[in-house]
Amino acid sequence: MMLDRHRGLLQALESRGQRRVLMPARGVDFASNDYLGLAGSDLVRDLALQALQAGVPAGAGAARLLRGNHPALVSLEQEAAAHYGTEAALYFGAGYAANLALAAALPAARDLVLHDALIHASLHDGLRLGTASARAFAHNDVAAAEAALLDWRREGGRGQVWIAVETLYSMDGDFAPLAEFAALAARHDAFLMLDEAHASGIWGPGGRGLSQPFAGAENVVTLHTCGKALGVQGALVCGPRALIETLVNRGRSFIYSTAPSPLCAEILRGVLCHLAADPGTRERLKARVARLAGLAARLGLPAPQSQIMSLPAPGEARALARAAALQSCGFDLRAIRAPTVPKGTERLRLSLTLNPDEADLDALFTAITDLWET
Repeated sequence: MMLDRHRGLLQALESRGQRRVLMPARGVDFASNDYLGLAGSDLVRDLALQALQAGVPAGAGAARLLRGNHPALVSLEQEAAAHYGTEAALYFGAGYAANLALAAALPAARDLVLHDALIHASLHDGLRLGTASARAFAHNDVAAAEAALLDWRREGGRGQVWIAVETLYSMDGDFAPLAEFAALAARHDAFLMLDEAHASGIWGPGGRGLSQPFAGAENVVTLHTCGKALGVQGALVCGPRALIETLVNRGRSFIYSTAPSPLCAEILRGVLCHLAADPGTRERLKARVARLAGLAARLGLPAPQSQIMSLPAPGEARALARAAALQSCGFDLRAIRAPTVPKGTERLRLSLTLNPDEADLDALFTAITDLWET
């Protein structure tokens, strides 16, 4: 009896074809965010072995403000600040926790957070936890963002303005016009909150992210996810020391969480050093990205800007059927459905990584072309 409500919810989701289940990896990887193929690489394995042999523990054992402030965490944050060109950095156990803290702890009650309509769910949840007002603007529309800001000022808004965007969007793979957003922030003395989750490690000077030209500014704070292209776990928030220390003092998802793994922190420090010295890995991925233009042309789609390509398949049934067809051929692509994307814009998300070989890439492109022509 006590579980009837939950069983009913699951049955309703099942009847609508919306029940989520945990599925194992199936076939060649065209679904993960392990863009540089580092998660299972010799590099990460060797860094882990070296750290273990040096006595770095797997667990921190406590929150950072208690006994969990392991030297490996401090060393990573110092390396990250130098790598990304900011005053300070703070390591979180997950990008979700980092975005919760950013959105809830930095803007104050009288402030306004202007955000792109397609920002990640974690930022939306952080805004719900915070006290600032929030207004969305049309995707990548700088003029709409400025209009919303001016409307708020005319209505009496007098607090600080924060502009939250992703530098590379995870579902369509398109870039934000960061120079224009930076100019907008400068005109109105606003802060920029830049989520580099899908760009860090690949794009921008030295793979340091698309925010790199603005990273050292006092009005810019960036999030660099460590579990995607960097191949490990967690997220680094980088920016002015005053903002980082505010997160230490007011970021509830930081204060009340056990500190991230010192072992992961030490591995990440090695990954950052490696990527700074070796551009070859990201250049190999970019060469694959260039090949997507040919596939897009065959399908009558715009050429993708990044390693993420959206394959339209409107309707849940169509998206699921096409994903299943490709999976049956040995390719792991997944259907993306509402509410992750708006209803009617269902698609398959093709994520290019360095995990498949070139023959797998050729075979996938042929299978997609054949399937989309039927």
